[in-house]
Amino acid sequence: MSELSTAPLVRFSVLALSSIFFLVDPFAAIPSFLAITGSVDSDRRRRMARKGALTCFIVLTSFALCGQYIFQMFGIKLPAFEVAGGLILLLIGLDMLQAKRSPTQEALGDTEEAAAKEDAGIVPLGIPMLAGPGAISSVMVLAGQVPHLWHWEMGAILGSIALTSLISYWVLAGAGRVRQVMGETGIRILVRIMGLLLVALAMQFFVNGLTDLGLIPRH
Repeated sequence: MSELSTAPLVRFSVLALSSIFFLVDPFAAIPSFLAITGSVDSDRRRRMARKGALTCFIVLTSFALCGQYIFQMFGIKLPAFEVAGGLILLLIGLDMLQAKRSPTQEALGDTEEAAAKEDAGIVPLGIPMLAGPGAISSVMVLAGQVPHLWHWEMGAILGSIALTSLISYWVLAGAGRVRQVMGETGIRILVRIMGLLLVALAMQFFVNGLTDLGLIPRH
């Protein structure tokens, strides 16, 4: 495959991986995960991390594969969803710039309630802490740009989801060590950096939607 033909694949793959990973953001979930699993042993903590990562993979993959059908079912055009998705990502990104989880990712009281559950790997860890509305919206916007289900761009999206879910498992399974190495300050700095990049991605989605709607002229 020539350099010219691989360039679009690389660009789209980087866009897909960065937008999905920044929205799932397993590092920001570390404090809540440790609070949920504070009273369990390390083996069970790893099981819960694995279940949360698997739930994230299943949810995001389902929306990636079914996104176009959802658009058709409700008569939603991609540009309109790009604008709406961009606004959601912008709000989440602004929250991340303040080094805190967005209310759309973690409802008030979820952590305390989950701490009393027998197994919180699916809810609230898998959804909405990892696979929240922002990540779902981003996946659907990306999938909406794919010409057909078996196009190479869909492979890039699914690969990004799988890689993000795998990294999320590694981060959460070793949450105690990650927190010790990075510290609270290090985690907050990382979350802020991700938030800044996410705001830029949100604005790009927003501009793409307005351009596709004809409100911004193409250059």
